[in-house]
Amino acid sequence: MIIGVPKEIKVEEFRVGITPPGARELVRAGHRVLVETGAGEGSGFRDDEYAKAGAAIRSREEVFGTTDMIIKVKEPLPREFELLLTGQAIFTYLH
Repeated sequence: MIIGVPKEIKVEEFRVGITPPGARELVRAGHRVLVETGAGEGSGFRDDEYAKAGAAIRSREEVFGTTDMIIKVKEPLPREFELLLTGQAIFTYLH
């Protein structure tokens, strides 16, 4: 499975859907992980930490447009709706 981790765009949301160690575990399990450039900055995680964990750093368009599942902290916002693919799973925390 190809799993995408986009940068959160909700105002005042700085968390990221998965940490570098979490990405490492997904890669070890045989998945491909694509992390949007800068997705972890608000949580103190750099792109190079994700890369060292085996994730690929990609653009927002690639993260949404080439993955089977999206991992987010918050629900998708209206301006993200058009980026979602038919049949794409979304793993997020609904409040």
